[in-house]
Amino acid sequence: MFELHPRLAQDTLVVGDFPLCRLLLMNDANYPWFILVPRRTKMREIFELEQRDQQQLLKESSQLSQILSKIFQADKLNIAALGNMVPQLHIHHIVRYQTDQAWPNPIWGLFPAQSYTERARQECCAALIEHLTDFTPDNSCAVPPRVC
Repeated sequence: MFELHPRLAQDTLVVGDFPLCRLLLMNDANYPWFILVPRRTKMREIFELEQRDQQQLLKESSQLSQILSKIFQADKLNIAALGNMVPQLHIHHIVRYQTDQAWPNPIWGLFPAQSYTERARQECCAALIEHLTDFTPDNSCAVPPRVC
């Protein structure tokens, strides 16, 4: 049974599910930073996935990347499968701007994470979700009606 690594569970917010992957939002408002985690047990590397799952992962990653680039108007997307701290297979999708505080360096460990406010998280997720296909959003991503 699929279980999210404790470190990912601690540092991220669930956005929802593609057919293969759970989509997470890193709880760091410094950067639009999303993570795809294939819902398969004991996977550490992409090559360990069955071929059809490898193809599905590429499809989901490509769709996510295209939409992130468009809605966040990225100067660059950093996409990586790093697993030094979290061995569970997961793919980072980080929107980068030439004006972000870490540019052009990698983002890891340079600045403390800034947690999303509830409203900012919902708005970020909603902007993304409305463009995704074959995707089931998590109920917590729904944007509540504005209170006047």
